[in-house]
Amino acid sequence: MKKNILWLLMLGAVLGLHGQQGELNIKQDEQITKLLEIYKSALKDNEYYRVQIGFSTNDATAQSLKSNAEIDFPNLPSRIDFASPTYRVRIGRFKTKLEAERMYNKIRVKYPNAMLLEPKKSTK
Repeated sequence: MKKNILWLLMLGAVLGLHGQQGELNIKQDEQITKLLEIYKSALKDNEYYRVQIGFSTNDATAQSLKSNAEIDFPNLPSRIDFASPTYRVRIGRFKTKLEAERMYNKIRVKYPNAMLLEPKKSTK
């Protein structure tokens, strides 16, 4: 008899703890959305220092170099810029020259032909 009562209490507790459903409405000022758009566009237009680790006239070679750079420096963004007839492999997005130079010294150990690029040359 005690077991039956215990089972009923447990069953009641489980059914009583069933999740509640509700609706959540968030009201956000339109000015915040506009501010976020301005912020995103400002970040997109920022100029950065980059490090060019190599170049090639062959896309496959450039892709291979980019893949190796992503393995060697996984925390740095990498990209291939094409200006006929050359594919340039560039990594990093550094806001300050000091930050760029510190990473450049680490990158040169692995890629001795690397070049530190000024913002106007690296963010076309």
